[in-house]
Amino acid sequence: MNSIKTVLLLGLMSGLLLFGGEMIAGRTGLQYGLMIAIAMNFFSYFFSDRIALMSYRAQPITPEENPEAYQRVYPLVHGLVQRMGLPMPKLWLLPESQPNAFATGRNPSHASVAFTEGILQLMTDRELEGVVAHELGHVLHRDILISSVAATLAAAITFLARMAGWAAMFGGYQRDREDSRGGGGFGALLMIIFAPIAAMLIQLAISRSREYSADATSAKYTGSPDELISALGKLDRAVARIPMEDATPATAHMFILNPFKNGGFARLFSTHPSTEERIARLQAMRGDAFRNLPLR
Repeated sequence: MNSIKTVLLLGLMSGLLLFGGEMIAGRTGLQYGLMIAIAMNFFSYFFSDRIALMSYRAQPITPEENPEAYQRVYPLVHGLVQRMGLPMPKLWLLPESQPNAFATGRNPSHASVAFTEGILQLMTDRELEGVVAHELGHVLHRDILISSVAATLAAAITFLARMAGWAAMFGGYQRDREDSRGGGGFGALLMIIFAPIAAMLIQLAISRSREYSADATSAKYTGSPDELISALGKLDRAVARIPMEDATPATAHMFILNPFKNGGFARLFSTHPSTEERIARLQAMRGDAFRNLPLR
């Protein structure tokens, strides 16, 4: 169900790009906007993992550099990747007190899983296994690729809207004459204002859908949703209490729990579903039913 939802949301965003781009800037503007967005996100797709790890001052988890963390984490990760049929990812330690974790990398062969010092102190082995399985679920589903596609479409829509806005400000709005047909300036003005907002909301909805899929994967491969239920409860309380010093909004979507605690209306603009909803969905998987869940 989450995979179908993701496909539908990507289709909706693609439709918004085609319709909104045509109305905002004509075909020529649409082509330029899409080309620039693809170039920007091509770089992000291949190098965002290195940038994120560097920005959080990540240290390799190896027997030589972080032996205690290695003895704790390596057996859990190794056991899960064997069950999932994945290559062994690189492991990293973040010098952060807030308990959290994330996975990154453009494909399973170039994946990394990072843990904060805080999560290793807070979690039991079973809870940590639930967290690891969630992060490996993102790797298994190639969620970095999905989020990159969504980011490309959203960036193209935003670029077109800004381009049209500047054109209106410094020369009066005029669509490409060659492609002008119907719609009028008022419709284009509405698209300039609302298309970027709609694109952002769809992109965030895709991110939240992928979190649900990763949660289901954790339940599937650990054999029970209870490990992740317990971990999410602890994380939710700790994240609200302990700030993450190096956290940025640009990387918040990567973590198992948004390092910036959101509530109320802000949840609409959050990269993650509410912890309460995630736990409720996991609780509904108890018993044998979750073992047959479609995970892709």
